[in-house]
Amino acid sequence: MTTHPNPGLRVFSKLLCAATLFLIFAGAMVNSTGSGLAVPDWPTSYGNWFFVPMVGGVFYEHGHRLIAEAVGLMTVVLAIWIKLKDTRKWLHVLGFVAVAAVIIQGVLGGLTVLYYLPTPISVMHGVLAQSFLILTVVIAYDLSKERNDRLDANGLDSTCSKLIKPAVIFGLLIYLQLILGAIMRHSGAGLAIYDFPTMAGTWWPTLNEGMLFTINDWRFENNLDPVNMTQVTLHLIHRIGAAVILVYLIFLNINAFKNGKLTPRLKNTVLLIDLLVAIQIILGIMTVLTGKHPHVTSTHVACGALTLSLSAILVLRAMPARLSDMKK
Repeated sequence: MTTHPNPGLRVFSKLLCAATLFLIFAGAMVNSTGSGLAVPDWPTSYGNWFFVPMVGGVFYEHGHRLIAEAVGLMTVVLAIWIKLKDTRKWLHVLGFVAVAAVIIQGVLGGLTVLYYLPTPISVMHGVLAQSFLILTVVIAYDLSKERNDRLDANGLDSTCSKLIKPAVIFGLLIYLQLILGAIMRHSGAGLAIYDFPTMAGTWWPTLNEGMLFTINDWRFENNLDPVNMTQVTLHLIHRIGAAVILVYLIFLNINAFKNGKLTPRLKNTVLLIDLLVAIQIILGIMTVLTGKHPHVTSTHVACGALTLSLSAILVLRAMPARLSDMKK
């Protein structure tokens, strides 16, 4: 039995995905511009709910809050709309899980302000944002015309079972890399290694006092606070993670394109992931070389989220439309 989702509901679910991605970019701009405490109170902003002077860091912080409120409202509307128009109980559950997630996300955002940007809460706030985006992507795909057409295929659904496991592993690698990025960003390690392709002037990092002295000498000359070896190590691990993802992506491409049954849709998804990873690596390099320019850094964060979303879509497209059709 197939369902034919309301066209308006289908479009609205995709708009929520786009709004969430924009919210992640806006949140990254708050961090990149150092505006996290530009509005010192929560849940209000200088005692107001909506209208405050949008100047300086307030523009980024209060603007982020307004976008978050819009995403929260859209999530509630989507959950109710699914409940009213779709018969699938599990999709009802996903809709209200999304509502719970966006509420928790809002509370975490408030706690980052009230407790003066503690790293653990800030990291959880960033990671949950990525997780919520994936949840909206899954919901949107399950409401999509594409999935409905696959359900109507009566056994002729186009899948690629050999691609499922590599795609899942790739998605997990991206997710872990984004977690590492969040830890690095919120612990002040974004420029703990200030150069590229060298690292503190060397091709192979020594991770000793000499390297730390070179880094902090550069940071002193550029009016930046000193870093410790933990921050340097976090930054290095993030770079290594990017290399691991690139190597695994090559494996994913080989696995995908040697399969003669690969559909044009799956092929295009893999190629788009290739493009996004290439752009993401360039943005990561430019983040270092520009000294963490806010727009470059925030676009790097958003591109990572978009890559994660597309990796989820790749998994969904490789899997059968019905989970019951999965080979045991």
